[in-house]
Amino acid sequence: MNECIAPLVIVVDDDASLRKALVFLLESVGWRVAAYESAEAFLAALDDLTQPGCLILDVRMPLMSGLELQRTLNERGVQLPVIFLTGHADVTIAVQAMKFGASDFIEKPFKDQTLLDAVSHAVRRDLMRHKENETRSMLSERLSKLTLREMEVARLVVEGLPYKAIGMRLYISERTVQVHCQNLKSKLGINSSAELTQLLLQFNDNKGT
Repeated sequence: MNECIAPLVIVVDDDASLRKALVFLLESVGWRVAAYESAEAFLAALDDLTQPGCLILDVRMPLMSGLELQRTLNERGVQLPVIFLTGHADVTIAVQAMKFGASDFIEKPFKDQTLLDAVSHAVRRDLMRHKENETRSMLSERLSKLTLREMEVARLVVEGLPYKAIGMRLYISERTVQVHCQNLKSKLGINSSAELTQLLLQFNDNKGT
């Protein structure tokens, strides 16, 4: 991700006056904003929206509702945090929205600061997700340079086994283990077993997020 690109707050609402008011409010505090009058219009532009940010989404819209759009995004693997707006106190809709991963659910009319706080929270969450994805990709690229045997040796080094024990486990000589360790350290650009351990643990932590 290019850190020079500011996060983008996306507003999808069929109410033109509210859409305009939301854009004005968000831009007045420095957010970059894109607005769409329907779920369909937003989906048509989705391929061009790769930067971090969040989605402010009206629950009730013609043709495709906010919940239907949320499910469509989930099916496509789009993880953009969603803040739902509704003019109806509908507990069932709120539960469904949260079940499918909504970041927040705000009932109209709302205070400006309530929305701004929700946006700040959602964007921070998405920035963290982008950073984790970048780290995962970087680590995966580095580890992909290793052969299968080097990866086996690396995992056993992380377990704390000495070279002799690793050789016995893999049915290879201690000298061969040493050669594999030298090769994998060279490929990964590290100098010690401690650095190797840190790298693999970081990869596994990010893999699980």
